[in-house]
Amino acid sequence: MASLKFSTVTELYEPRKPNLSGNVETHRLSCFTGWVQLSRGVLNAHHFRRLDHIRVSRLATELIDDPESNPVDTHSLKSLEELNPELNRIPGREGRKIGRNLWKRFRTAKGEIKGEITLNSGSRRKEHEEKPSIAYNGVGKESVSTSCVDNGLVVAMPAVSPFASVERCNSVLKRLERSDIKALTFFNWMRSNGKLKENITAYNMVLRVLGRKGDWDGAHELIKEMTAVSNCKLNFQVFNTLIYACYKKGLADMGSKWFRLMLENEVQPNIATFGMLMSLCQKSGNLEEAEFTFAQMRSFKLQCQSAYSAMITIYTRLGLYDKSEEVIGFLKEGGVLLNLENWLVLLNAYSQQGKLEEAERILMSMQEAGTSLNMVAYNTLITGYGRASHMDVAQSLFRKLQSVGLEPDETTYRSMIEGWGRVDNYLEARWYYKELKRAGFEPNSSNLYTMINLQAKHWDEEGAVETLADMRKMGCQYSSILSSLLHAYEKAGRVDQVPRILKGLFFEHVLVDQTSCSILVMAYVKHCLVDDALHVLRVKHWEDPIFEENLYHLLICSCKEMGHHENAVEIFTRMPKLDDRPNLHITCTMIDIYGVMGLFTEAKELYLKLQCSEIALDMVAYSVFVRLYVKAGSLNDACLVIEAMEKQKDVMPDTFLFMDILRIYQRCGMLEKLAETYYRILKSALTWDQEMYNCVINCCAHALPLDEISRLFDEMLQRGFTPNTITFNVMLDVYGKARLFKKVRKVFWMAKKRGLVDVISYNTIIAAYGQSKDLKNMVYSIRKMQFKGFSVSLKAYNCMLDAYGKEGQIEKFRDVLRRMKESKCASDHYTYNIMINIYGELGWIDEVAGVLIQLKECGLKPDLCSYNTLIKAYGIAGMVEEAVAVVKEMRENGIKPDQITYLNLINALQRNDNFLEAVKWSLWMKQMGMSS
Repeated sequence: MASLKFSTVTELYEPRKPNLSGNVETHRLSCFTGWVQLSRGVLNAHHFRRLDHIRVSRLATELIDDPESNPVDTHSLKSLEELNPELNRIPGREGRKIGRNLWKRFRTAKGEIKGEITLNSGSRRKEHEEKPSIAYNGVGKESVSTSCVDNGLVVAMPAVSPFASVERCNSVLKRLERSDIKALTFFNWMRSNGKLKENITAYNMVLRVLGRKGDWDGAHELIKEMTAVSNCKLNFQVFNTLIYACYKKGLADMGSKWFRLMLENEVQPNIATFGMLMSLCQKSGNLEEAEFTFAQMRSFKLQCQSAYSAMITIYTRLGLYDKSEEVIGFLKEGGVLLNLENWLVLLNAYSQQGKLEEAERILMSMQEAGTSLNMVAYNTLITGYGRASHMDVAQSLFRKLQSVGLEPDETTYRSMIEGWGRVDNYLEARWYYKELKRAGFEPNSSNLYTMINLQAKHWDEEGAVETLADMRKMGCQYSSILSSLLHAYEKAGRVDQVPRILKGLFFEHVLVDQTSCSILVMAYVKHCLVDDALHVLRVKHWEDPIFEENLYHLLICSCKEMGHHENAVEIFTRMPKLDDRPNLHITCTMIDIYGVMGLFTEAKELYLKLQCSEIALDMVAYSVFVRLYVKAGSLNDACLVIEAMEKQKDVMPDTFLFMDILRIYQRCGMLEKLAETYYRILKSALTWDQEMYNCVINCCAHALPLDEISRLFDEMLQRGFTPNTITFNVMLDVYGKARLFKKVRKVFWMAKKRGLVDVISYNTIIAAYGQSKDLKNMVYSIRKMQFKGFSVSLKAYNCMLDAYGKEGQIEKFRDVLRRMKESKCASDHYTYNIMINIYGELGWIDEVAGVLIQLKECGLKPDLCSYNTLIKAYGIAGMVEEAVAVVKEMRENGIKPDQITYLNLINALQRNDNFLEAVKWSLWMKQMGMSS
């Protein structure tokens, strides 16, 4: 076959009509030796012999070098396995028609063809292409997938035949490399014609294309093909090509993946590999990957100057100065020839950690090594001395700049401002700040923040105004500027001076912006400048009633959290009434504040005002009302609030409100309500925590059946919650009164194991044994209590008195009284009542009289229980008149007799055969509503 000087490959596609369909055929481009027209079912080839006079090199070069001749959408390239290797058919008739038009166009443009030749059928249409993909099917055949690209696109290439040398094909591929789609298409042709065997150069060029396109899956498959099919030996150039693409795109993670694949394939990296990877690690801040890469570099005994610099920089940024010095040691040990970047990195590493003597030695070493000092080196030293507060040295370095032929730049001035600000020298900082602006530079945000802090501290309000203007010139938002100003003056403790600074146009901008207004008034209220805050809200230039109400509520809550309750009252009193209806949240907060202040009258007025309004109360409101009445000691009113809440079916208390309700009912002795609340909690979807279990057990222990309390206690333990001391004592009391002493001992053991046993625990056990007349265990428990370091309490003595007295062991009874006297344990009403009861049961009236005398001598008066016990004693002793006189004395002393009083009196009358009087007192009980 005669070789041709010129050849083109033309892919012509007519747009598909919606109703057309046909089988898809695959057309192999066996050689690039002629003009090829692809149409539906037809493959036409024509030799352009009449165009032989056209210069091949010029046409081919222009087509290849034009980057716009074959645009590629890098986002539309599919993975290698997904693309269909077949071409869409084009009807033969349409293909022939287009072919004739193309031939006519070629003849018309004879001698004028340049670059890319485009044919249009009818009107000119917009061109577009879909990228081809490289896919290997296992038998060495190429597969190019395109779809309806352009109905007039012509691709011109140099003359290449299937018999061309590999070098010739590589040369063409290199010329086509700038156009992704052309390079990939030609690479597929090379694969189908066996041009890729051990051709690592071609693979490298295509890997560059795929890396540029970001087709990492395709690149991975291509590397597999290199070793499995083409017998190419992988080297560092293959992976460096992909790592370089990641380096250009800043893809640190992907670069690390290629590096690890490189190591898996036992390919030794070179210096360029580590330079690119360490640069990526430095940009991404990935310490773990950087350490791994750096360790690999040292294991290969390579010395990459930029890699050392990157590793030191990463450690320095993270404050790992010991690690950075370790890398510096590696530099010295390896004898690495330092470049300018290395010197500057070393200088920065020592300056950052304040080792300025080492930094100066680095500077001297730079000069000795012949490296010229630049502004970066001086700026690094000046910054380091500024951070170390050695501003005299920084000042001398600044003055030395002109002598060495250098001019300060913006970094120099900024560092000097920061350094003088750090040592609190406002005059020097202000001078450098002015010099910075005079030199035409702009301060950075750190300089502005430093200046505003110094001005606040040094009472320069005029300077602060100028700094605010500079902030605004730099484009800072008013809210950001205001926050910086307030923070500076808060730090200086001079927020009261802020109103003097905020004036004029700046203040007008603050009044327009809701965010700025909020920031300002919050700061004023925080520092008790309530008048200034209310003034800002009064003259603001925006209207938003909902936002304004929320802002007032936030101010009141801030006062509450800081304990400034008077300020909260003032804000609430002076806030504008935006609506006739009260704000539920503000009102509830104020009720809570009034409750804390003890102003219950004002709080109740707000509560009544809410009740009169048509506002639906929520759970938070009811919680506030309940706690208000608890603080006021009005438990009955609290119960009324709870009752009103229960009528409102859509309000479900939360955990805290339920616990408040339980405590109220317990204090009121409302056992039925406690049980109802408990079962309501069970029906709710609340999650029980440790505090909830403790509260329910402590409050409902005597309102619920023993089995339920026992189940609840066991459930608490099973869920891993720890009962508190009160809970343990309650369970001891419950089990003790039920005489379940086995469970008593188990609960006591658990409490002891957790270190939650106190004197009440022992008293509860002693009382349980005493009530059960188990005197042996009662005495044992008392001794054990004393052994554990607890002194015998009054309650324990009373339990012993009651137990010994009821058992008739008078000697032990008197022994307990003697021990009480010796231990100087003062008796209480319960003690005297036990004595009256025991002596009365024995008919020892003289001893009863003696007890009454002791009761009066210790400053106590008989209580209801004392009088009831005394009536019973008089009845046993046959002293009826004295028993009736006790009732009269009770009334005179303001103690209202109860049912037990009358029953004891009736029993005393009946015991002494005064039945008529007993009947009279029985009728009296009925009239009083008491059952006899």
